[in-house]
Amino acid sequence: MTIATIVALAAEESEHHGNVALETVGFGIIAIAIFAALAIVTLSYRNVANRHAHKAEAYAIAHADDVEHRSGHGH
Repeated sequence: MTIATIVALAAEESEHHGNVALETVGFGIIAIAIFAALAIVTLSYRNVANRHAHKAEAYAIAHADDVEHRSGHGH
């Protein structure tokens, strides 16, 4: 047997006539589930700064004297 014959026989045996789109639906379901979980994590951080605004204001008042007044970019 030559390599070409072996390859032809292997291709003939592995050939199947199924619905390929139906076989790959699971990958789509898994991807949707992962993106939904990531969306829930992202939305859980929504408005976090406003939830702790009272702490930020209290810290700013308590440490108002600690701020150095510099001129320049970003300060």
